[in-house]
Amino acid sequence: MSLTHFDSAGQAHMVDVSTKDVTTREATAEGCVLMTADTLALAQGGAAKGDVLGVARLAGIMAAKRTSDLIPLCHPLPLSRVALDLTPDDELPGIRVTATVRTTGRTGVEMEALTAVSVACLTIYDMLKAAQKSMRIDAIRLVAKSGGKSGDYRAEP
Repeated sequence: MSLTHFDSAGQAHMVDVSTKDVTTREATAEGCVLMTADTLALAQGGAAKGDVLGVARLAGIMAAKRTSDLIPLCHPLPLSRVALDLTPDDELPGIRVTATVRTTGRTGVEMEALTAVSVACLTIYDMLKAAQKSMRIDAIRLVAKSGGKSGDYRAEP
């Protein structure tokens, strides 16, 4: 298997997507921030910096829109949907973060979904670090994608 971001001489390059079909493409990624029950209660009840989940949701949306500025070989894409779900989970304890990103174009939005989750998790950490520096960002992964030449993908549970 060859990697698409390298040419025949092994040099990094941006993939030419000009001949690909324009299709609807969607990707969903997930991750979580693990913390103590006390820190989770702060996140749900309003921390000193404000609405933790609301700010993290906006940060994830903004990050998805800026993915090509952060990941060197990503194409800038017109996103038609970015949705983040941040769910407190007492059993972790922590916050589960899921991002779904959609576009109609020639390349997929996996990196945008992963970037959205990553930045939302980092924002949660930033807003709660005064209460707990030992929080852990964990299990960031692509869980599903659809559209494009490679077809659909769904991660194992």
